[in-house]
Amino acid sequence: MQSIYNDKIVLITGAGAGIGRTLATAFAEQGATPVLVDKDADALEQTGKQLQTAGYDSLSFVTDMSKPDEIVQMLLDVELMLGRLDIVINNAGFGIWKSPYDLSVDEWDSVVNTNLRGTFVCSREAAKIMRAGGGGAIVNISSTRALMSEPNSEAYAASKGGILSLTHAMAVSLGPDRITVNAICPGWIETGEYSKLRTEDHSQHPAMRVGRPEDIARACLYLTDPSNDFVTGTHITIDGGMTRKMIYEE
Repeated sequence: MQSIYNDKIVLITGAGAGIGRTLATAFAEQGATPVLVDKDADALEQTGKQLQTAGYDSLSFVTDMSKPDEIVQMLLDVELMLGRLDIVINNAGFGIWKSPYDLSVDEWDSVVNTNLRGTFVCSREAAKIMRAGGGGAIVNISSTRALMSEPNSEAYAASKGGILSLTHAMAVSLGPDRITVNAICPGWIETGEYSKLRTEDHSQHPAMRVGRPEDIARACLYLTDPSNDFVTGTHITIDGGMTRKMIYEE
């Protein structure tokens, strides 16, 4: 059966592990060619080997998303080697959990520059290729921490909140070029050993389970389906209902 993703080029940042690796597999299974991006060369190689073992082709670029020059060069290489780009999933990111009294400016910058600025630069450069090819889709991985917070998460929360604002701004700017831009706000998505989670980990969620990377992959497939081009400038929260749950101590 012909897939809408056959021959599509899908660039995924943070593809070395976790959600990014699952995204690469999900799109490959649909017939797309994943372009894997990560700053960890060993992790990136592992993802590529897993895809190869499963019979899928991919292309890999070791790139630090906190360094704009590396991002620009990576996208130039993608265009030179592949000639086009259809989908970008901005998934790379990390957090530093430290009291705002102790968080240094350098630590703040390292988080914001990777998560927010990296997403902007990658989207900007990718959009240039997409515009020349007649359009495309960008999905930014934000977080429920853009909507609610735990203590000592200021840099991470600010970067993920900024991604939501960047998403709707770029959706408006890139719409005339037939490029959709959306975001996903994951909650607890377990990327380790799911079987080791406790009953209370699952039961605290209205959905009665902790999330899996596949939950995010399915949303990405929805948002990048060309027939869903009326969906742009918005975000989907995928958290098992936790951001809608009022929690009181009894």
